Amino acid sequence: MSLIDAVVNGIHLGFAGLWVGSVVFVTLVVLPIAREGAFDAAPLETLTNRFTWISRMSVLLLFVSGGHLAGTRYTADSLFGSGQGHLVLTMVGLWFALALLVELGSKRLASGLAERKVRQPAREARPYFLAATVVGVLLFVDAALLSVPTAIPF
Repeated sequence: MSLIDAVVNGIHLGFAGLWVGSVVFVTLVVLPIAREGAFDAAPLETLTNRFTWISRMSVLLLFVSGGHLAGTRYTADSLFGSGQGHLVLTMVGLWFALALLVELGSKRLASGLAERKVRQPAREARPYFLAATVVGVLLFVDAALLSVPTAIPF
């Protein structure tokens, strides 16, 4: 592995952890507190804006770094014709689903903050973030399988 590949791999793994970790944090910590009404709208708006920025930056960096890694490690035949390749394609689908769910959930969460509402937007965002958390866990399972080539029976 070259130095560039190692750096790109580190960026990819670091931002994947940051992104999924922040989704889980919002799901398990921020939303329950907001649903109870223990947050004021201003701090929740700040958290939501920063989370959205982190999420979008992660999506972009994961797209670029993942594209580089796939482009240097796979051919079209190995991507579409091997178990490892199928895991990479599954990861791309899960990445897209996570990005979509996070965007939709963030929009729901931010929707009532201008009117100083907290509980209702948190309730509306919850299903999206719960689904995003599940997708994030599936991404890590996929990455774990991808990191151990002998674990793939197909």
